[in-house]
Amino acid sequence: MSRSVGNRPRRTAYALISVGVASAFAITSLPAAYATPSASAVISEVYGGGGNSGATLTRDFVELGNAGTAAYDLAGFSVQYLPGSPSSSSTWQVTALSGSVAPGGRFLVGEGVGSGGTVALPALDATGSIAMSATTGTIALVSGTSALTCKTAADCAADSRIVDLVGYGSAVVREGSGPVTGASNTASVSRAAALADTDDNAVDLASGTPSPVNSAGQTPDSGSGDGDGDGDPTTPGTVRVHDIQGATRLSPLAGQTVTRVPGIVTGVRTSGSQGYWIQDPAADADPRTSEGVFVYTGSVAPTVAVGDSVLVSGKVTEYYPSSTSQSLTELTAPTATVLSSGNALPAAVTADASSVPDAYIPTAGGASIESLPLEPAVYAQDFFEAAEGMRVSFSDARVVGASNEYGELWVTVKPEESATPHGGTLYSSYDQPNTGRLKVMSLDTAAAFPVADVGDELAGSTTGPLDYSTYGGYNVQATQLGTLVDNGLKPEVTRRQKGDELAVATYNVENLDALDGQEKIDRLAQGIAVNLNSPDVVALEEIQDDNGATSDGTVTSEATLKRFTDAIRAAGGPRYQWRYIAPTNNQDGGEPGGNIRQVFLFNPKRVSFTDRAGGDATTATGVVKTRKGARLTYSPGRIDPTSDAWDSSRKPLVGEFVFHGETVFVIANHFTSKGGDQPLHSRYQPPARSSETQRQAQAAEVNAFVKSLLAADKNAKTVVLGDLNDYEFSGTVSTLTDGKVLKPLITTLPADQRYTYVYDGNSQTLDHILTSPAVTHFDYDVVHINAEFADQASDHDPQIVRIDVSRCR
Repeated sequence: MSRSVGNRPRRTAYALISVGVASAFAITSLPAAYATPSASAVISEVYGGGGNSGATLTRDFVELGNAGTAAYDLAGFSVQYLPGSPSSSSTWQVTALSGSVAPGGRFLVGEGVGSGGTVALPALDATGSIAMSATTGTIALVSGTSALTCKTAADCAADSRIVDLVGYGSAVVREGSGPVTGASNTASVSRAAALADTDDNAVDLASGTPSPVNSAGQTPDSGSGDGDGDGDPTTPGTVRVHDIQGATRLSPLAGQTVTRVPGIVTGVRTSGSQGYWIQDPAADADPRTSEGVFVYTGSVAPTVAVGDSVLVSGKVTEYYPSSTSQSLTELTAPTATVLSSGNALPAAVTADASSVPDAYIPTAGGASIESLPLEPAVYAQDFFEAAEGMRVSFSDARVVGASNEYGELWVTVKPEESATPHGGTLYSSYDQPNTGRLKVMSLDTAAAFPVADVGDELAGSTTGPLDYSTYGGYNVQATQLGTLVDNGLKPEVTRRQKGDELAVATYNVENLDALDGQEKIDRLAQGIAVNLNSPDVVALEEIQDDNGATSDGTVTSEATLKRFTDAIRAAGGPRYQWRYIAPTNNQDGGEPGGNIRQVFLFNPKRVSFTDRAGGDATTATGVVKTRKGARLTYSPGRIDPTSDAWDSSRKPLVGEFVFHGETVFVIANHFTSKGGDQPLHSRYQPPARSSETQRQAQAAEVNAFVKSLLAADKNAKTVVLGDLNDYEFSGTVSTLTDGKVLKPLITTLPADQRYTYVYDGNSQTLDHILTSPAVTHFDYDVVHINAEFADQASDHDPQIVRIDVSRCR
């Protein structure tokens, strides 16, 4: 099923959480974990087969029992899970608890939800998302919420935080003579009604039919927390929206059907992922529990209208837009009864500098934060999660991400946060993701969406339900948009180089090919001829082959470059010549069939290119030391193109130029993209940046090549430039500059001007120019002509360095 958010395709929904089945291994002669026999709180039942093949129940669970005579307080406690045969990389997964277990009572913790089963658990007392194995694993009741670190029975026996522990199947970590056996997709392991605990899992527990009981004494047959299923269809059920949303990122009622949930319709979406939002005007006293929720109708257009008072029945679902995103709590397969129309809308939550916290998001050592209790007064992302589905309002907000083709723009509700001179929001470190950023879309499909540039303003109030998507996280689906105020941002024009200055520029031209429309080609050409003022050398990234994305083995770019250089000439620029190395077909990444590569353009009236034949897609150029200094073996050439560092990625292009009798080496780069990295708003925190590994390997290759140039001639004038797809504070740039062989020129600018690209409302640096120590006299400029504008020729801004070669001796 294809779904979309707004006008974007909405990716196929992931299963809520898949429950894995681990292999069992026979392990003997291991010491038993020991927790003092519990006279009160114990783990009374464990079931990891929920939603698996053959299962009746839809969800895994851990049930706690209290054998004592007083309530057992669970504040600050957790239940934790470890695979039965933990590896060196295995970690304990944590579900935080709150509340208490009544004397003689039970406490039900819901965990991973599978795609099978037909029966929901009764109303949960606590909610997690751990995908427990059906057959083998260890569950611990822990005094604390920090993850355990023990992975053997002996080590866990020494951890005084463990209140009780159950190992099942073939679990390495267990109490007593051995783990309890018999757990499966259809069987749990549980204690007898007396909750006896001798600290011997094999003796104290036995397998049997799953029989979860919650703190209200409900079972799957006696009550599921879904309200009065057979009552008056015009009378609200017992479940409210805040009960559905709960105090964590996951609904405690996920997978269950709820009946006649009351609310006022606050927004209706009739395109893409259709549905509507309801909000309960009778809020509870808990700031963590949202009063709004999205009702997903899919391909069926909603029949309700804003202001309708409705009762909605449906299944509570956690929808994951992507594999690493947070989830959106929804009601799916809904039915609705309209009680009245034209009602006043519930009050909106105000998002501004005083309400949105400065800390961004909690961390969990790279694990999921979904089960952590929300802290909306501490973390910005918790603030927005606690308002998910509710009306949110902000006023007089500055645009920090220009309008795009999807009808989206970004604002900041914190006008003083990391402001750039043009009005953007600077992304200056991994620890400062800028908490005031918020994406805005419009639910009014009949009205034109404002065309806004960075620095413009949405004056007045913007209000609408708060949604969540893969593309940028939380966003306001505006039913009321502020008035656009144009603050007059204009594309920049850099100065022309002086006669004794060598001007070298870099520009990512975003998949340019010979079949592109003339308007795109002319816009990019004007950027070089006018805005960059005709540099002597231009390193281009993302030049495609002559038929673009058509995959027929074509790898040449002659037609592409002929059209482009003709357009530059027509725009008043010089008659550029070019050099490049054609890639092996479909081996350099980018758009399939496009065969993108780097290209040197140069003005032969100002600078000459030293050609040395022999370089090709798989042959590396090298450095030779001569009496006159360093020279390349092949020019143009590639740096170690068969290295694993360049798998499915663009290989650096190296060229030897002569300007006023001085040799200058230029290395054009386009490092691998950030594809596959977890987003800033991921449910895994801190997010993994897996793509950095390859970029750092690429940076090491280029660094080694520069060192070889300097070993042949310590005064070699070298310019390394291009789209490095990484920040000036990244490990990639640190690796590239190792040994101080290169200076990142972006760091010579004032801190608030260090950006070449805008993504999700963050102004950031992806494109770079770096120079070797011999380049001592230069003038550097990032020329902002694209990234901050709704009307873009490319999504990157170009940059230029003017080198006074005669003074660099």
